[in-house]
Amino acid sequence: MKNKEFSEENTMLKKDKQKCKRRIKKLIWLAIFALVLVWLLYGNLSLQTTVYDVKVPQEYSGLEGYTIVQISDLHNARFGREQSRLIQAVTEQSPDIIVVTGDLVDSSHTNVEVAMDFINQAVEIAPVYYVTGNHEGWLEGTYADLKAQLLQAGVVVLENEAFTVEIEGEVLSIAGANDPDMPGNNIVLAKQAIHSLMSELEGYTILLSHRPELFDTYVESDADLVFSGHYHGGQFRIPFIGGVVAPGAGLFPEYAEGTFTEGNTTMVVSRGLGNSVIPVRINNRPEVVVVRLTTE
Repeated sequence: MKNKEFSEENTMLKKDKQKCKRRIKKLIWLAIFALVLVWLLYGNLSLQTTVYDVKVPQEYSGLEGYTIVQISDLHNARFGREQSRLIQAVTEQSPDIIVVTGDLVDSSHTNVEVAMDFINQAVEIAPVYYVTGNHEGWLEGTYADLKAQLLQAGVVVLENEAFTVEIEGEVLSIAGANDPDMPGNNIVLAKQAIHSLMSELEGYTILLSHRPELFDTYVESDADLVFSGHYHGGQFRIPFIGGVVAPGAGLFPEYAEGTFTEGNTTMVVSRGLGNSVIPVRINNRPEVVVVRLTTE
């Protein structure tokens, strides 16, 4: 009888231990899931500011310290109430100008109000220059409304156009290329427009163009400094390897993020801020790019 009772107690203890182990395993998996979720949320909602020093020829010494903040591929993403965190990140850099390099909205869930929450505050910080991206090209009639609101806010909308300013006696030309996906445009016409536009400019030239894959065209056009986006940093980034996939560029795109220099041309590629077809970033925080011109 005692042996039977002992056996039953031993069986119960084993069952309790198994239940305890299962609970511990569940708790561990829940903890892992929670950590991954927090990491993903942090990696998609927290802003990273990346600063590049770009050297200019000594003949443009008047541009020393000139600061440019680049905003790219917002895709209607929100960073704080009325974009408060994004505005704070821009304000902290005390930029001389702000350049917006396309995909300010997303064609699949367009919200002009969210885009303008940023724009209406950005123009109070510094002059804002804007060019289209492929998503603006897919907006059809909505782009006209977006453009009208941008112009009303005081944004310089550059559609294969240039704007010249004088800084400390130096001529600075800021040009903007229409995205190839804009109505009536294509990749061949876009390249021709960039060549034509840049051939007419004087002084130190800055070109805003959404597409980094046109780097060869920017080099051939002798642009000094180019700001691009579009590739979202490769969406998923692998340490020591880089971005994994980009629209129109396939796997492991060459120009996913960072700076690229050939000849007299330096291209700065932003990882962007929002998402589009792929709704999540991995190891690829939303990015505010800052470029400071230096002669040193």
